Amino acid sequence: MALKPVGIAGAIASLALAACGTPGASSTEAQEPQLSPLDAASWELVWEDEFDGNALDRTKWKPEESCWGGGNEERQCYTDRPENIAVAEGFLQLKALKEEFTGPDRPPEIAANPNPQVTQEYTSGKIRTRGLHSWKYGRFEVRAKVPAGQGMWPAVWMMPADDEYGSWPLSGEIDILEAVNLGAECAECEGTAGENRHVSALHFGNSPPDNRHVDQKTPLPDLALPSDEFHVYAVEWGEGLIRFLIDDRVHFTVTREEWFSGSELADENANAPFDKPFYIMANLAVGGKWPEETNEKGLDENSLPNQFVIDWIRVYQCAEDLEKGRACMK
Repeated sequence: MALKPVGIAGAIASLALAACGTPGASSTEAQEPQLSPLDAASWELVWEDEFDGNALDRTKWKPEESCWGGGNEERQCYTDRPENIAVAEGFLQLKALKEEFTGPDRPPEIAANPNPQVTQEYTSGKIRTRGLHSWKYGRFEVRAKVPAGQGMWPAVWMMPADDEYGSWPLSGEIDILEAVNLGAECAECEGTAGENRHVSALHFGNSPPDNRHVDQKTPLPDLALPSDEFHVYAVEWGEGLIRFLIDDRVHFTVTREEWFSGSELADENANAPFDKPFYIMANLAVGGKWPEETNEKGLDENSLPNQFVIDWIRVYQCAEDLEKGRACMK
């Protein structure tokens, strides 16, 4: 079992991060990486899962059971089975398999009554703290090893505990980590051995098709693939400021001037929708519009079985500034 770093994160990696845009997305321009203020003594650990047992801690997580494809034409059924969600040797393993499976169309909060049954050709795992734990502001981090393969789509992200400004994306979405098709051919990644970028993003705005997002697609240095080893992915979120990090280097910063909620309930609140509690989830999607329309296109079944391995997930809040969360983000 790998040793687990103590504290906010492991030693700062000497990264020289570059950035390039996401195809078909409103990507921001490349930003100069900067050190995170890790010496901010007031970051206080308030929640964690080190995955040290032999089963998923149901006081912290609920598996999602759904086969609808997440609105992205993904091809998996998420199941609550050890074949797809396992905890062993100090790690969470979200496993994607090639197997036909029939399950509920949608998760309970958006399901029809009755919830129809849907059959997919793949299965995988997704866990959420929805209904159990949520937080407003803080530092959220995950140490993970993401899978390679055309069509693989691992993610760690956050959604609002309650849709106080309305349904997606009026109440927002925070994507800490997404990666698609790692290791696949990448025509726009000139000079690399393959796709080695990961994405952090915010979703907001009006109801589709007038939804908006900003994102940053960032490769690791030295042509390294994120799938080769573990990395720490994090977001620091305070009032009016959200910044994303890889191995304790800031790679993407967004301020409230760059987001908005089209909801009348926002009442001209400049911080909306990112001023309410959000919960965390992690999943491994199989296929979908984004991965299957980029890189080598489609889904390479030789990538299966595959797994998204997570060492730990930790949540910190700013002890000296719980109301705004900004004192630890100087």
